[in-house]
Amino acid sequence: MSRPRRERLRGLSFNKMIPNILTMLALCAGLTSMRFGLDGKWEPALISLVISAVLDALDGRIARALRGTSKFGAELDSLSDFICFGVAPAFILYLWTMKDAGPYGWVLVLLFSVCCALRLARFNTDIEGPDLPAWTKNYFTGVPAPAGAGLVLLPMIISFQVDIQFLRQPFVVALFIIVVSGLLVSQLPTYSFKSLRIQHRFVMLTMLIVGLVAAMVVSAPWLTLTIVLIAYIATFPFGAKSYHLQQAKAPKPPKNNARPDSEQEIADE
Repeated sequence: MSRPRRERLRGLSFNKMIPNILTMLALCAGLTSMRFGLDGKWEPALISLVISAVLDALDGRIARALRGTSKFGAELDSLSDFICFGVAPAFILYLWTMKDAGPYGWVLVLLFSVCCALRLARFNTDIEGPDLPAWTKNYFTGVPAPAGAGLVLLPMIISFQVDIQFLRQPFVVALFIIVVSGLLVSQLPTYSFKSLRIQHRFVMLTMLIVGLVAAMVVSAPWLTLTIVLIAYIATFPFGAKSYHLQQAKAPKPPKNNARPDSEQEIADE
């Protein structure tokens, strides 16, 4: 039994290992954020989650570019996403303020983690389900897990910039948790930027915007992240409208009104 396993390990190319290595690094960053949370180091905790999100965004793209996609990698990525964006944010919020709400605070952070797990399970099921029209790849159903983690942590992110104790009140954070949990499991169509293609005439403008954002990240990281998250929220109505317009334009599958052969035979008799 051991010999085939050694052969499989020797046959695994480094190209296929790179995406999985990035996923493991993302997982380590997510777990490290919880360690910072235990120490009350909130900014390093969120920086670790941001690093995890960046690595998570890279691993899938690199896997496709290197043709290193695998079933193992997909399962590992899903598990990493749940821990980094479902468990870690809930754990940090509980330590930050929700523990002051007693058992209700714990129930709410559990709600967020459960909704994140359901969202990831639905995503995995949709991938393995029947083929959908190509245009649907431009949209997610509900808010993706990394974005949900960012949105639920928005009160903490804003508190790094302005000293407003109101944002740390359990009922304020509870409201964010409830709303974001609902968005995770909702049927709201949201933009997926994985298939985004920049037209040639907008390449220079896009590079300029990316450069400005990079400069803002260096000089004012939390303000930049706040602006990005608010801008993402602003895309919700446009994403839903665009999805329904595409759905209306898409050709409808022909309706098959014919009864099964067995029923036809019974009718003929």
